[in-house]
Amino acid sequence: MTHEDEGNYAGKREGHLLNEKIAAKIKEKREENKISCAAAHQIAQELKVSPAEVGAAIDLLELKISRCQLGLFGYGKDKKILQDIRRPQDPQIEKAINEKTVNGRITCADAWEIAKQFRIPKPAVAVICEEMKIKISSCQLGTFR
Repeated sequence: MTHEDEGNYAGKREGHLLNEKIAAKIKEKREENKISCAAAHQIAQELKVSPAEVGAAIDLLELKISRCQLGLFGYGKDKKILQDIRRPQDPQIEKAINEKTVNGRITCADAWEIAKQFRIPKPAVAVICEEMKIKISSCQLGTFR
């Protein structure tokens, strides 16, 4: 769900049917035409479905996802919040990122796992990845590949 898809998020989900149970939860938690990344992941946990299934329903409902938990998008005019995040100075974090990096990319799920492993905020991993010129890919909700 990139800005190029805006207004036609459902178009990338051709052939998918809207899961009404997921859709109902999304509608409960949405704010205007948006739902936060955290709320989407909470729905996935509550309903015991994958974040990708929730992301598909969000697309089919033509809603935006806001406030990416890695700090990459959905923060209004500032676009992302990484400039405000203090970078941890642990070389083991960089090593863990390098171990998960394939072709200059690390997945969103791997970035989350590294944050959990080192007990640091998720955006701190994104800050390190940016400094290392490593792209975060494969959003768990499907907003970016």
